[in-house]
Amino acid sequence: MTPRSVPPQAALDTLRRHVRLDGFDLVLDLGRSSGSTLVDARDGAEYLDLMTFSGSLPLGMNHPDMAQDARFMADLAQAALHKVTNPDIYTAEYARFVDTFTQVLGDPALPHLFFIDGGALAVENALKTAFDWKARRTGATSGDGLSALHLEGAFHGRSGYTLSLTNAGDRAVTDLYPALRWPRIPTPGLRFPLEEHAGQVRDAEAEALRAARRHFAEHPGRIACFIAEPVQGAGGDVHLSSGFLYAMQELCREHDALFVLDEVQTGCGMSGSAWCYQRLGLEPDVVAFGKKTQVCGIMAGRRVDGVPENALAVSSRLGSTWGGNLVDMVRATRILEIVEDQSLIVEADRKGAGLLARLRAVAAAHPEHVSNVRGRGLICAFDMPDGPTRDEVLSRLRTEERVLLLPGGERGIRFRPSLAVSRDDLERGAEAIDRTLAKVEEHRC
Repeated sequence: MTPRSVPPQAALDTLRRHVRLDGFDLVLDLGRSSGSTLVDARDGAEYLDLMTFSGSLPLGMNHPDMAQDARFMADLAQAALHKVTNPDIYTAEYARFVDTFTQVLGDPALPHLFFIDGGALAVENALKTAFDWKARRTGATSGDGLSALHLEGAFHGRSGYTLSLTNAGDRAVTDLYPALRWPRIPTPGLRFPLEEHAGQVRDAEAEALRAARRHFAEHPGRIACFIAEPVQGAGGDVHLSSGFLYAMQELCREHDALFVLDEVQTGCGMSGSAWCYQRLGLEPDVVAFGKKTQVCGIMAGRRVDGVPENALAVSSRLGSTWGGNLVDMVRATRILEIVEDQSLIVEADRKGAGLLARLRAVAAAHPEHVSNVRGRGLICAFDMPDGPTRDEVLSRLRTEERVLLLPGGERGIRFRPSLAVSRDDLERGAEAIDRTLAKVEEHRC
């Protein structure tokens, strides 16, 4: 068969014949894009990328310590030649990835790892781990009636179990699909500046804890876990306090349920620590990860090990044909080596603090349009007055300033830069926001 080629100018039309296109009007040039700069292959237009493939690109494009590393590129090509089934055929590449992962991101209290493709499937298997654990704890012969306590505004994925948890963002994600009616409690999101909203937050947290206690009382022995994102991403970068999450952790221990955290968005250094739960001083039993780790999955331990025959210890209780992707593992190994060698997690904390200060200055200059500036590490966001204004600002940033940012919730704008983003690029993004807001204000006068 003669190899086919599609010129960049024809790429979108070719795709549109068979695929719904509702993303960016951009054809990515994989070769010329570099760092936080995405290049459109059609015309060479350059975009400042502060969204990084929805937060999944750890080091930006063509990091020199990857693209110019001949040994790594050869290892990547070798791994790509065959898609190995990692659960039953083992390789040195797989072992090297696991060793590197545990060295850079591992938690000795969560020694058990399970890998799979996709963040939703990572959460799915975290839930399966909890249901298996709870059934064995109670001596049940069936998991029927077990549930997962969760939060309003959550987005845990689009797969079977996770659709019963997801309730943030576009209703098209969940409408018309059957869902399990598991208990859900209000989200006591932090509001910033904290000192101006302390009473409101305190009341919201008390209400959420009352609701959680009520559900535990109404479903004795049936709640297998509580699951939460430390920062609700798709829900609008809603931050939860360490105090609230610690109280939920203690409620889980009191009522014999696992404490599960979804760190698909917040993990791998984005919060300024390897995992956001470490920054918050929490001790989860299971953690789901993905996006910037490139390989998705779960870490488990602590109270999970209280059941010797738990889902991670018994063959076939959790499974997957490929058990993650070996190519992703080879890539992730090199990424994590660079993250460690260049102290990028510590740098994420420092750069994030600078970005947060700059966004607060933007808010001070545009108080009618910018509020609730918030961030942990490089997970930064702010709110606009309403959804239409937010959408206009994002559109202007993309078309006039060529800056790419993400929406979140009903009116939030989110930063998801790479761990290797430069301070200059973060400043360029803040300046572009400042100019765009000035244009919007001038237009509306």
